[in-house]
Amino acid sequence: MSFCTSDRSLPQRFSLVLKSFLQKPGLPFADVLKETSIQAAFDDEGIAFPKAGDEIYAPAVTLWAFLSQVLFKGEQRSCAAAVARVAVLMAAFGTKVSGNTGAYCRARAKSPETVLRRLTREIANKAESAVPRGWLWCRRNVHLIDGTTVSMPDTDDNQEVWPQAKTQKQGLGFPIARMVLLFSLATGMVSDMAMGPYKGKETGETALLREIMDRLKTGDILLADGYYCSYFMIALLRERGLDCVMRLHHRRKANFRRGRRLGQRDHVVSWMRPPQPAWMEDEIYNSMPESMEMRELYVSIDQPGFRTDSLVVVTTLTDAERYANDDLAELYHRRWLAELDIRSIKISLGMDVLRCKSPEMVRKEIWTCLLAYNLIRKTMLDAARTSKLSPRQLSFTAAMQKIAASWVASPLMDEETIERVIEVFLADMAQYKVGDRPDRYEPRAIKRRPKPHKLLTQPRKVARERLAMAS
Repeated sequence: MSFCTSDRSLPQRFSLVLKSFLQKPGLPFADVLKETSIQAAFDDEGIAFPKAGDEIYAPAVTLWAFLSQVLFKGEQRSCAAAVARVAVLMAAFGTKVSGNTGAYCRARAKSPETVLRRLTREIANKAESAVPRGWLWCRRNVHLIDGTTVSMPDTDDNQEVWPQAKTQKQGLGFPIARMVLLFSLATGMVSDMAMGPYKGKETGETALLREIMDRLKTGDILLADGYYCSYFMIALLRERGLDCVMRLHHRRKANFRRGRRLGQRDHVVSWMRPPQPAWMEDEIYNSMPESMEMRELYVSIDQPGFRTDSLVVVTTLTDAERYANDDLAELYHRRWLAELDIRSIKISLGMDVLRCKSPEMVRKEIWTCLLAYNLIRKTMLDAARTSKLSPRQLSFTAAMQKIAASWVASPLMDEETIERVIEVFLADMAQYKVGDRPDRYEPRAIKRRPKPHKLLTQPRKVARERLAMAS
């Protein structure tokens, strides 16, 4: 293997990040993110690039190290491990780096959250506009929406912003934040994210969706579960020129003997505006339409192992000739991909339990994780386009593992070697297909027993004092 260590300026440039994610000019989605785009994002925030040799943790190196913490698990996720990877990289360029984490942590704290958020969104937007027509649903861009929660270290600052659940005693719980993520059905990328406390006014999933609704473009379709199926949410979507496909909310019942019949258990009915909620202002309520035409269709599920044997799908797509009953049922079936995407972020990338101890760094950690997720997805898009597959057919975990395996070595390879490695890895990614994963079913139980540790029933400080007194 040939290495190119003569370019001493490489650690100062953002090509360092792109090379480690197995990206280079000439790939199908190369224009989605360029080195100049990353540099422009930092320049716009006034983050200056130091002169060569002035300091180790230039913005490129800091971002590279921060992203590396997402790709690894356990001890390899620590700041000390990230600094060790930087030391290996810099040693190849003839520069010695201290193992002390202070300089890296200070540099990481300087990285603006706005840059991480901007890059994450930019990758998703450009990838969405570059996808082939065959990856779209009825030539329409579809976005998935779903919510989840994450926990973080139990510090006073984190507790103040994201309080623990009220059911937990003080000192025994962890701060918990609610997140709503918007995914692209075609690319699997995160288009945007909103977060807030787990409990409190305007902290529910629908409230968080309203914060990022402007990220959707006119003509897009929102695919969601029954939680989002409310008259006012659908009215807001239609006001922005958006369509939706959702499961009918459990409090609203479908009567297929009424309305305009489109087929068997498929009709268009008028929904009347509900009474004004206490939380909604008069001006907003009066701007809502007094009625809406909605299409409801019954979907029977014959899949063994599924907990639901039937459901009603509701949509604003009332044209039965263009949007057939079976196509809409199949589209809603793919809503489960949002659950799998969240699993990739929380389990594969380890974002279910965060590590940072301040709210500012927690937000940066989340956006760094989402940026890494989108960069991995971008590599998967290149692999899918090269192998003439859908990106939804490829394994996210396999792609992540290949990127992590060559993380430090990739920036050190010469152009010929890195091209050969990328070609081999992209072809290999195409071999790891997930198949018909949405139809898989498993018991909600585990075989391996957890370690028999007792649960902590009092604050750790109190428990330590009791142990000291007992001895």
